[in-house]
Amino acid sequence: MTKKRKSLQWARHQQRWFGKWHLYLGIIAGLIVAIVGVTGSILVFQDEIDRALNKELFVVMEQQHKIPVEKIVPMVRQQYPHLQIDYIMALDTNANAAYQAFNFKTEEEFFINPYTGALSGKRIHESSFVHIVTEIHRTLLIPAAGRYIVGISTLILLILTITGLRLWIPQKWKLLKSVLTVNFKTSFKRQNYDWHNVLGFYSAPVVALLSLTGVCITFSLLVVPLLFLLSGRSPQGVAQVLGAKSEYTPGATPLSLDSVVAIGKRAMPENRVGGLALPTDSSSNYRLDLVSPGLPKSGKREMLIIDQYTGKVLLNSRTDFPNVGNGYLSWVTPIHYGSFGGRPTQIVALLAGLMPLVLFITGFIIWWPRYKKQRKSDSKKAQRAAQQAAAGDQPMVGEPSAAAPAAVPNATVGAMLQSIPVRQYFWIHLKKGVVYASWFVLIGAVMGALYGVFSGIVIEPAVFTVVFTAIFVTANFVVALISLLFYTLFLLPFKRNGRPVLKYFALSLSFFLVFLVAYSLLMNTGMKIF
Repeated sequence: MTKKRKSLQWARHQQRWFGKWHLYLGIIAGLIVAIVGVTGSILVFQDEIDRALNKELFVVMEQQHKIPVEKIVPMVRQQYPHLQIDYIMALDTNANAAYQAFNFKTEEEFFINPYTGALSGKRIHESSFVHIVTEIHRTLLIPAAGRYIVGISTLILLILTITGLRLWIPQKWKLLKSVLTVNFKTSFKRQNYDWHNVLGFYSAPVVALLSLTGVCITFSLLVVPLLFLLSGRSPQGVAQVLGAKSEYTPGATPLSLDSVVAIGKRAMPENRVGGLALPTDSSSNYRLDLVSPGLPKSGKREMLIIDQYTGKVLLNSRTDFPNVGNGYLSWVTPIHYGSFGGRPTQIVALLAGLMPLVLFITGFIIWWPRYKKQRKSDSKKAQRAAQQAAAGDQPMVGEPSAAAPAAVPNATVGAMLQSIPVRQYFWIHLKKGVVYASWFVLIGAVMGALYGVFSGIVIEPAVFTVVFTAIFVTANFVVALISLLFYTLFLLPFKRNGRPVLKYFALSLSFFLVFLVAYSLLMNTGMKIF
């Protein structure tokens, strides 16, 4: 068989394989990701929506001088001695914006006039419209398991985007125009098919980034340790720096907020306080959430954790987190909601959030007639087979039976690969994996750049895509390694066919090596991209 014919067969095999994944995963998770996408589009402008619906809470009369956060808390405590504040937020720098304070135990949210320290209103945070939409987006309002259902569905959306792009690629370059445009002169069925392809292609870069960041947020307990591990640091370091406690001694009194904020300003003089977490018991700490100017446009997020008695800095995210850890802190949420580039990327994120719903509807319209036709065909075959069985007839020589499909005249690529030695089989898939992974790195970087191109921010989202994809490539490699060990220990002694496991391991290994090189070049060579 010629090399060209083998390549053509492999391309067709790939399309069938990707087509099955695209179809079945779309059926499993299509409706869920549609709901998550629509609610995500709403949350792109969650601050604006919340302020518009509750103007009397968020807006105060502008006066001459705002009182800093560290001075407002003692004033509030003096005026309202029974008020418990666990966290106070001052992200909005507008002159007429109220400070927001939270009591996490009672779930109350308080709004404080930044000029007088008086309460301008309060509410139960969970009753707000934005919070309800947020819970639907994160958990579908399903306790406990909902978060992980959404997370897995979001991962499926990422796979749907990848498989959809593979199915979109035309077999001949002269067909490129037809897959980039909608032909309005054809039937509704054909136009629907064109819309599914065209919208899926043009929205793929942003949908992929929204999916990737959504998975990072949901599975942060896995992602953050892997960030440390890939940066050459112990994953236990995460727990150590985040779990540090204040050193309490009998008679010790907590530092004043003025002193704590002064410590923060000495550590990061160019930053402003965006939020302040107060100690809740004798061993907890102060936490300063700081915002600095620059990229992303929503502000670079940094964090200090300070001993409430001694003022010792227990955690400085700038020095204690690896470069990629600071990238997680500053970029995951802004990319997920489109705020990293201001209004242009917010609008792009809003439109991309609607795409899963549109693609689910257009995909269903494509699939449903085929499904009905297939069921009808299967029913007729079953009836014919039953009639033949009742009459005692046998299929004619050369006629395929109803139970078994006709034999494929030419050997498939997969069948040919099964006949070669195991070592050669491994190397073939390892080399193919290197090619695929290299394309993934390149396409991922282009996707990230395209997301930010409307705001002129292309390098950071491009690097973010490659680096954070490496996290999941690493997790997949660990699964592949465990699968290979399980096969070697428990199935190989019984001479079970292990080539599928070997193929999976070879492809996973090649992806891991390529992405590890890309990750190291981007993150561990002194570059301060984040």
